[in-house]
This record gives sequence, C-alpha cells and structure tokens, in this order.
Amino acid sequence: MKYTLEAVYENGIFRPLRPPELPEGQQVRLMVETAAENAATDVLRLAAQVYEGLSGAEIDEVERIALNRQDFFRGRGS
Repeated sequence: MKYTLEAVYENGIFRPLRPPELPEGQQVRLMVETAAENAATDVLRLAAQVYEGLSGAEIDEVERIALNRQDFFRGRGS
C-alpha cells in the first residue's frame, strides 16, 4: 500500500498529523519531502491539468476569455 501521510519532525521522530491507517507494528519505508519542495511541484502539476480533457476549441475559448480582461470585473459595482 502507498499513500501520503503528513507529519512533523520533532525531537528526533516523525509525528503524524493524523493517525496512519496501519496495523500496530507495521514496518514502513519513509520518503521525506519537505513542504517547501512540494509546493512548487504541486503548482506545476495543477497547471498541467488545467486543459486536461478539453478539446482544442474549448481550450481556445478558455484562453480567449482569460485574455479578455475587461470581463474580469463586469457586474462588480460598475
């Protein structure tokens, strides 16, 4: 089984922020990634998913709307 478990390193041990879904005494392998390193990777992964599953025409429409900045604040006090 493989999943991500958030933890804090304190006094020489990793303390999980939530109880792990493991039986007592289960041996595991820890791969440590600090939150700062993970943040940049998460942003890039999310950006890559923006157009996932959209057709070329749908992508063109999204980009057209995004580039037409006058529509961003329409209806907000104007």
